[in-house]
Amino acid sequence: MTKQQIAPYVDHTLLKPAKEKDIALLCQQAKEFGFASVCILPDYVKFAKKQLENSSVKVCTVIGFPLGENTTATKVYETKNAIKCGAEEIDMVINPSWAKANQWKKVEKEICAIKKACGDVLLKVIIESCLLSDKQIEKACVASVNAKAEFVKTSTGFSTGGATVNAVSIMAKTVHPHGLKVKASGGIRSYDDAVAMIEAGADRLGTSAGVAICKE
Repeated sequence: MTKQQIAPYVDHTLLKPAKEKDIALLCQQAKEFGFASVCILPDYVKFAKKQLENSSVKVCTVIGFPLGENTTATKVYETKNAIKCGAEEIDMVINPSWAKANQWKKVEKEICAIKKACGDVLLKVIIESCLLSDKQIEKACVASVNAKAEFVKTSTGFSTGGATVNAVSIMAKTVHPHGLKVKASGGIRSYDDAVAMIEAGADRLGTSAGVAICKE
């Protein structure tokens, strides 16, 4: 795959403490390379929105990040506030304790609440696949399908592991027939990593190494 082919898959990501100049550079690079979005912490949504005016790059932010253990009411408020500030895509973290305990009705109900808060704004559901068994990955995907999210996403990048070909493959096989897409995120640092995830079924790549990957 060429740089031009990989770039539209990339959510150009900076989810660590940063300064405005760092976010401005992130946005500049996203426009230059033609990335799908910038994925940033909620505090910088308004700033990034201004930086990306008159471009096709979307502003994506994270909800319940990174642990997912906030109350549903808190996540709903975060979502509404982020959209009010200009977020065009929402990446929410499910409650991993519920998932590990196989409390799928609770997981699904929460995703439904966040999707209702999103309205027409695209929702990606972070299932933190490194904490789940293969069967639980599948169940988390089914909950996302039932809740009418647009994407499932592997990882926050802040837990015990990131995206794997196995997890992406399971997720793609589960959600693609229902029209949902898959975002692979966490540990994608090279061109080979990116291609492997796309070949496994990823429709987006969350990475802070998008520029390096495209330059490879």
